[in-house]
Amino acid sequence: MRNLINSPGFRKYFANTSWLLGERIIRMAASLFVGIYVARYLGPERFGLLSYANSYVGIFTAIAILGLDGIVVRELVKSPDQRNTLLGTSFLLKVIGTLLMWILILAALFFSNNTPLTNTLIAIIAFGVLFQSFNVIDYNFQAEVKSKYVVHSQIVQLIVSSITKLVLIIKGSPLIWFAVVYSLDAIILAMGLAYAYSRNSGSIKKWKWNAKVALALLLDSWPLMFAYMSYLIYAKIDRIMIKEMLDDHNVGIYSAAYVLYEAPLFISLMIAKSVYPIFVQSFQDNKIKFFELYATLSSYMTLLSYLIVLFIVMFHEIIIQITFGDSFEESGIILMLLAFGLIPMFNAFLRSSFITISGNQKIILYTSLASSITNIILNIFMIRQYGIRGAVYATVITQTLSLLILNIAFRETRKIFIIQVKSLLLLGIWRKQ
Repeated sequence: MRNLINSPGFRKYFANTSWLLGERIIRMAASLFVGIYVARYLGPERFGLLSYANSYVGIFTAIAILGLDGIVVRELVKSPDQRNTLLGTSFLLKVIGTLLMWILILAALFFSNNTPLTNTLIAIIAFGVLFQSFNVIDYNFQAEVKSKYVVHSQIVQLIVSSITKLVLIIKGSPLIWFAVVYSLDAIILAMGLAYAYSRNSGSIKKWKWNAKVALALLLDSWPLMFAYMSYLIYAKIDRIMIKEMLDDHNVGIYSAAYVLYEAPLFISLMIAKSVYPIFVQSFQDNKIKFFELYATLSSYMTLLSYLIVLFIVMFHEIIIQITFGDSFEESGIILMLLAFGLIPMFNAFLRSSFITISGNQKIILYTSLASSITNIILNIFMIRQYGIRGAVYATVITQTLSLLILNIAFRETRKIFIIQVKSLLLLGIWRKQ
């Protein structure tokens, strides 16, 4: 741990992490009061339908994102003088990606058996994805280790979104208006990011398009795009398959548990995002020190996952009762079973950072493809055999396979596999500093 603390710029990165974690804590608290209240208001069936529509759109969002996230941050760290070109180019690429996403969604809906209400929900949620193009500003603040400005925008978004949802509940609004809130969230965040950028970094008017830069970014990012798409398939296909093989009620029960399961993962995501710049620099300067730093962080991530899993196993029924209420009672056992997937998942973002930094993005693609195929096959058989619990078994098995076992298959990640195995024993904490 001493190596981490003594690393260059630790305080700067720690402060950055603190801002990100602070925002996440506030968001989680708001979810308990507002998000959970929405689920209670809608009930398992309507909440399941809304979750289905969100998952449906979510599978296609990889096309809009184009795998640019880590790539653009990496290039901004390396070449800050090219900021306007990198941001302008990546922004327009994401706009184009969103248009392609819309075309594919419309084509998919044409051949679907969804009800008009379901398709309307999907269309409304998909509209908001366009405004996520402004997330390139987040990449800029990540590179500058100034995530507090992103947090400011996210807090404003959270306040407006929470108030809007409460008003909708008080007025007894129909389901469709809660889908509108998804798009509203994206619009408000885009406005906040644009304002923060103009006040603290530069002018959006100075952004430039460069075809050569666009081509270079796409050549680097396309494996990550397909990898992310594959990840979204295996992360969200379960809700779609539950709806097709069971019903909306079971989708709602599963989704409620999944909301609580995902919440702790943002801790590991925020930590990984915050230390990403120092990872880039450390990998360039001294690879031995880099892997020492990686091993230490991996062990601490694993320890944190153990503590969270233990807490959920002990109190899963109480957690569901306090949050979603008696109508979601069945979600308790689902949450407990899902919790074991947190152990491999807590190191997932560190692993992705290493693969991106080392320029081995295709590994993420191959792993994600294998995982999505495995997850679909497991869901087909296990949902039929075990019902809603089958979807949980498929998810946990797939996560363990993709984030731990498959590292053996690639020479570039075998060292990461060894580190991950040692982290299960917390050796990165106990080893002599």
